[in-house]
Amino acid sequence: MRLVIHLSLLVFSCVPAVAQEAIQYTLRFPAPHTHYLEVEASIPAAGPQVELFMAVWTPGSYLVREYARNVEAFEARAAAGAPLQWSKSRKNRWRIETGGAARVTVKYRVYAREISVQGNWVDADFAMLNGAPNFMTLVNGEKRPYEVRLELPAAWAKSISGMKRKPGEAHTYAAEDLDELLDCPIYAGSAPIHEFVVAGKPHYLVNQGEGPMWDGPASARDVKRIVEEFTRMFGSLPYDHYVFFNMIVESGGGLEHKNSTWLNASRWAYGNNAEPPAPGAAGTRAPSRHRWLNLVSHEFFHTWNVKRLRPVALGPFDYENENYTPDLWMAEGFTSYYGPLALKRAGLASQERLLTDISSAIHTLQTTPGRLVQSMEDSSFNTWIKLYRPNENSANTAISYYTKGEVIAFLLDAKIRKLTRNARSLDDAMVLAYQRYGGDRGFKPEEWRAVCSEVAGADLSAWFDKVIGTTEELDYTEALDWYGLRFLPDAARRPVETGLATRGDAGRVVVSTVRRDTQGWDAGFNVDDEIIAVNGIRVRTTDWPARLDRYKEGETVRVLVARRDELRTIEMRVERRAAPSWILAPRQDATKQQRENWRALLHER
Repeated sequence: MRLVIHLSLLVFSCVPAVAQEAIQYTLRFPAPHTHYLEVEASIPAAGPQVELFMAVWTPGSYLVREYARNVEAFEARAAAGAPLQWSKSRKNRWRIETGGAARVTVKYRVYAREISVQGNWVDADFAMLNGAPNFMTLVNGEKRPYEVRLELPAAWAKSISGMKRKPGEAHTYAAEDLDELLDCPIYAGSAPIHEFVVAGKPHYLVNQGEGPMWDGPASARDVKRIVEEFTRMFGSLPYDHYVFFNMIVESGGGLEHKNSTWLNASRWAYGNNAEPPAPGAAGTRAPSRHRWLNLVSHEFFHTWNVKRLRPVALGPFDYENENYTPDLWMAEGFTSYYGPLALKRAGLASQERLLTDISSAIHTLQTTPGRLVQSMEDSSFNTWIKLYRPNENSANTAISYYTKGEVIAFLLDAKIRKLTRNARSLDDAMVLAYQRYGGDRGFKPEEWRAVCSEVAGADLSAWFDKVIGTTEELDYTEALDWYGLRFLPDAARRPVETGLATRGDAGRVVVSTVRRDTQGWDAGFNVDDEIIAVNGIRVRTTDWPARLDRYKEGETVRVLVARRDELRTIEMRVERRAAPSWILAPRQDATKQQRENWRALLHER
């Protein structure tokens, strides 16, 4: 016998005083090794028809992902068990003839083998589930409450979610509305769960796949320090509990939620076998532990920036269509700035590491031709068709709002500090904007800019118009002068500049990108050209492009390539173009005031 409890008969702090009947889901995993879960939903019905829909995208990841493609074996029945007629009305909608039934039950299976943070995963060991790929709901029923009950395989002992656990019922959770349901991932399995408390609020680090290579207690202690640092910045924590879903699955990425985050990591990222710290130089790959902590810091900062302080377009959501905004440069770019900065302030990274992280963003921006083609507002608005769908020409036509947004935050922070003589900073602007616009409405572009101007004590509208709305080059002079920094001089011996990015393919050298206005571009290389020889001598993956360094400046070399299996020779002039270095370092002649300005940024006294 299945026990049915209506949320309208229970009292939860999250349920409105007058609640509609809940939609109740049961999730089952009869054969998890096949990557399937079964969903059963009991749905209130009113009238001769009900129409259900499934989200086509998930908040925080701005791409239509068509989750309905993984649904199969759909059926609908009345409460008494009689089958009901149904039909597809759209790619992600199901219309059911109720026959007068007060509630209908639908069942379907979902194929879940996408370990990405926007996806859905089930296997013999665990399940990590986003809401959007799994839950159908009533059209126009977004504001009713929801229940989710899990029936776990015998080998799985635990479940946890950002949703509130329903008292007295194992593995059962309640959501106030659809936004909460789709914003609260669910984990089920047997992973170690490390708990810590900050500001009286419980936090949980779920380390699926922890094993001997990952130091679980140490990683939880470091995550706690990150939480404490942002709590200091904002003054409080805006949730009852928080879950870090850390999937140690040899993958990457993170996705923010209102009181949780899904992180993917490598088993080598945190432990005695983690990579040693790398020298602080732009382009140097950060040690794996720092990369993971930076990911944690980035996603946790979203607790305020995006999940609460958000552009007006990012809520309430239209889950069936794209939600456009020109402000993702602030939403994601500023978060990318505060991720590594908070690590330094929390004592989890060095000054050199922070400079390396900022230098890396500047280097990426200044060596991407697309910065001269696409503005920040355009990059944000068109994220649905560009950022998440890159191709071999993307570097020539687009720039990431993560990258340029991070650099803009660095410059804006310095500008506010200079205008106020360190009395105010970007921290103050973030906190003030959160206090004013961190509720249900969100902020308009002009409101965010006005807050920055207010904090700076000067009108910044012209500056914003330039850095956000145009493709003009950014000016680093003011920030470097304020902090006493410089870009290190270029290396004395520069490598040959080709503008070609290549990939190895079974020992072959294959062109993957041709950057605009470079030697390779001008010479006529194409993507997918196989580079075979230079001046009649065979080239392999181990000696390209270093082979070109053997030739003199100005010399013309003959490069044999295969294009669609046809051999042809491309002539290219050897040039070592002078290019500015984007590696930040403290000036040796920095004044006492400049050094104090830098320490103020780091919160050092």
